[in-house]
Amino acid sequence: MSELITATEANTQIFMPKRDFGRAEAFSLPIDEIDVSNPYWFQNDTIEHFFERLRRDDPVHYTRNERYGGFWSVTKYKDIMQVDTSHGVYSSDWSQGGIAIFDAPMGERLQMFIAMDQPKHDEQRKTVSPIVAPGNLANMEASIRERTCKVLDSLPRNQEFNWVEKVSVELTTMMLATLFDFPFEDRKLLTWWSDVATSVPELDKIVESQEARMQELGKMLAYFTKLWNERVNAPPKTDLISMLAHNPATRDMGPREFMGNLILLIVGGNDTTRNSMSGGLLAMSRYPEEWAKLRANPKLVDSMVPEIIRWQTPLPMMRRTALADAELGGKQIKKGDKVIMWYLSGNRDEEAIDRPNDFIIDRARPRQHLSFGFGIHRCVGNRLAEMQIKILWEEILKRFETIEVLGEPKRTLSTFVRGITHLPVRIPG
Repeated sequence: MSELITATEANTQIFMPKRDFGRAEAFSLPIDEIDVSNPYWFQNDTIEHFFERLRRDDPVHYTRNERYGGFWSVTKYKDIMQVDTSHGVYSSDWSQGGIAIFDAPMGERLQMFIAMDQPKHDEQRKTVSPIVAPGNLANMEASIRERTCKVLDSLPRNQEFNWVEKVSVELTTMMLATLFDFPFEDRKLLTWWSDVATSVPELDKIVESQEARMQELGKMLAYFTKLWNERVNAPPKTDLISMLAHNPATRDMGPREFMGNLILLIVGGNDTTRNSMSGGLLAMSRYPEEWAKLRANPKLVDSMVPEIIRWQTPLPMMRRTALADAELGGKQIKKGDKVIMWYLSGNRDEEAIDRPNDFIIDRARPRQHLSFGFGIHRCVGNRLAEMQIKILWEEILKRFETIEVLGEPKRTLSTFVRGITHLPVRIPG
């Protein structure tokens, strides 16, 4: 690979770009040298050039690298939909490899319902789905709005601050604490555990090693086990831990399965909303005509929210494993092959979405996106995420003429989370 240098850390071969790639470089690189699992292309936000190239020249693209072995990259909307809805052909079960590109050793794989096939997936998902039922969402709306108002009213004026820290993290952490009925004074632990759960120690250094990562997640398990023991011996309540403790499908989970489902619920409740709250403001700064359009017609917030989630695509990928030989996009997939659905690429597919690279808040079909997945694994909390973002923008419109983004965002070094860690902003006034 002529354009890449190789660094070895913790016996893992990682590909680091010598320089940033623009569109011209992405289109001139030999097709067999394009490996869209490179996290640096996500961090420097050049990955979309490579996805554009693959959609044009090789929509179902085979790659082999030292860290992940061989895998298929599925980059077009229609092919991703085919994989995501063909549950009998493509498995997400942890025993087959789960949802991540990396094949963890069997003894280290965490069991969570997103990494299960039917029927166990359906049974466990139903355990927690009542928390985001329409009636419960309606009950939570007032408290979400109250907290959002409090956070926005506390923001400094005429000075730079980090929107991610002051707004996105704060709001999502409070929401997570509510969902779990987690001690509010310790709520920042939830954000920390979410970051640890999605970390790759040899890359992002959030923790120093895989051993340290598992130690931190062990602390998470111990904390939640105390909450479980309290609630399993009390009458059922409407928080997630009580739901898990009292439902027959989940009350007999072992420690590893409990840990897996905790990670799923924490990350699912944190990353999608947090990074969409940051990505939405970034989008508005890059498309000021859309901000003007929203100010002129605040009702457009309803279609703007799914457009934010499409444009940001906070979880860019999911993995499946073929249970049988199959044909996909003209390629022959073999039983046991690893298949990666790149939702970020599907959300930029010109054949499925008009002007997909642009941020357009009044799209005719704003929910035509892949950010929540499709089929049985469609994000269980999608309506809650949308409600939080909608309330945020409704309250922004009441308070601020504009919010100035002062520089480029700092992004996570990850293929699994399309995250923003720092977004410098200033509110005039």
